[in-house]
Amino acid sequence: MNSEPTEDERIIEVQEIMKMIPHRYPFLLIDRVTKIVPDATAVGIKNVTVNEPFFQGHFPNRPIMPGVLIVEALAQTSAILVLETTGQKAGSVVYFMTVDNARFRKPIGPGDQVHLHVEKQRSRGNVWKFRGEARVDGKLMAEATYSAMIVDE
Repeated sequence: MNSEPTEDERIIEVQEIMKMIPHRYPFLLIDRVTKIVPDATAVGIKNVTVNEPFFQGHFPNRPIMPGVLIVEALAQTSAILVLETTGQKAGSVVYFMTVDNARFRKPIGPGDQVHLHVEKQRSRGNVWKFRGEARVDGKLMAEATYSAMIVDE
């Protein structure tokens, strides 16, 4: 018997994501989850458009997705992984606890499709630690290590 986690082939679309996590526009930062290996990894997608509200001020002549929102998109993808792994019911919330070693390598802007690769490093009780990478066209744009806590609302 194989004890390795297997990839969940189903795609989680935005309508289902909104049933799982409480975020809404303009703060829902993932459009789809394309891969899940329960208790291990997930890949989310963020399609960045010129209509994003943060581009009005960051920056008007050179639109760049703020680094904190890239990390938030990684965290939202991680929240989907946590909820899929634990089978936690809708209404549970995953809260950030720490962000470490955040690195922003290249700017992300309008027209980019960001692939949000998250990997569980460990979990103990309701606290989980992750490593995440944001990639565009296979190129590393940003990365961070962070932890979060799942709370039943």
